[in-house]
Amino acid sequence: MLTLFMEPQTWVVFFTLLTLEVVLGVDNLVFISVLCERLPKEKRRFARTLGIGLAVMSRIGLLLSIAWVMSLTAPLFTIGTEPVTGKDLIMLFGGGFLLLKSAKELWAWLGHGEPVSHSTQVRTGMAVILLQIVAVDAVFSMDSVITAVGLTQDVPVMVAAIVTAAIIMMIAAEPVNNLVSRYPGFKTLALLFLVLLGLLLMAEGAGIHINKGYVYVAMAFGLILELCHIRLRNKQRLNIKRIRPHFSLKVSRRIADNR
Repeated sequence: MLTLFMEPQTWVVFFTLLTLEVVLGVDNLVFISVLCERLPKEKRRFARTLGIGLAVMSRIGLLLSIAWVMSLTAPLFTIGTEPVTGKDLIMLFGGGFLLLKSAKELWAWLGHGEPVSHSTQVRTGMAVILLQIVAVDAVFSMDSVITAVGLTQDVPVMVAAIVTAAIIMMIAAEPVNNLVSRYPGFKTLALLFLVLLGLLLMAEGAGIHINKGYVYVAMAFGLILELCHIRLRNKQRLNIKRIRPHFSLKVSRRIADNR
């Protein structure tokens, strides 16, 4: 195994896979952060870490069952002249689940839902959230696993890329969660991003191929716009703080003069 990682070609494949996993991890990390918002603050870090760990284990499980994963690309039946594969069905139903879940979270976030407060409901919510994280990660992972198999047959290289990406996700999880918790605009943007991803997965399952780059560019633009809004709000607050002492001083002088 050590000799495998001594070859330059192995490192090229490793960094290619790592890039794919990190891009995939952004989608999954946003989904995890949004889901964990429904838990009490003291449980969120544990849920995020455990969710990422379970997602990594499921992804490695998919890699180890390469033969089964590749069989998902074989046609199961046809609708008209279009063949339908197992991968198409997973993308279709997984995208539908992500779309409904994200739309429901967005509806609740806009003030039409009720937060979970009872301890029994929180415990149930933790288990349900972890199951949802694993399920959605499996859908997200399908393309990357098939791509990884096409790039290399060396399972240790693929596992190393997944584990490295998981470490990066764990490091980035807290900052991403803080952004989502602190700034409402980021959470709204994240939920809209997940809704778009759900539609994208459903389109992929239906045989309509849409370049994901368009979605990422649109969301990057939205992110920059939100950062500009935050910058402007902070500037306005600073100006208000500067004006208040002068205003208070003028009022005090007028009161003193009247006396």
